[in-house]
Amino acid sequence: MIIPKIRDPRLVTIRRGGTLTDSDHRLLALWAAACAEHVLHLFEAARPDDLRPREAIGAARAWVRGEVGMMQARAAGGHAMGAARDLRGAPRHAAYAAGQAGAVAHVAAHDLGAAAYAIKAARAAAPGAGEDAGRRECQWQRRQLPAAIRELVLDDQRSRNDICWSVFDC
Repeated sequence: MIIPKIRDPRLVTIRRGGTLTDSDHRLLALWAAACAEHVLHLFEAARPDDLRPREAIGAARAWVRGEVGMMQARAAGGHAMGAARDLRGAPRHAAYAAGQAGAVAHVAAHDLGAAAYAIKAARAAAPGAGEDAGRRECQWQRRQLPAAIRELVLDDQRSRNDICWSVFDC
């Protein structure tokens, strides 16, 4: 489980009683999409004809641009996770990362799901060097963070690291 039982109001939009602005919500979605896209090749190498994870990442970005609604982006995320069902290892985690990216439109806190699954994919793709590969992926992700959400994400990583398989120790 990557979403805590008690939600952090900083990751809940203002209109739902939290403090997250729409612009920061969009930045979280773009960052999640970048994290998922960075490892997408691991899924596509296993299933080159299955477009669901790529479509979920595209839907997240389309939601940010206002081209699709939240329900469409969330549904695309669910379809990407469905693409992972019968897979194992790096391809599975990469598809889950894409699914989580699509779900950010619905629940902003899924941003860490996209990042965590991308790190798990990088680890799984590097047998014998997984910890180092995961650390490099985590560091790459942090370099992609926009300044406006950097501290929010880093603080969220610290608070949810335990439920995210401790992948944010980088």
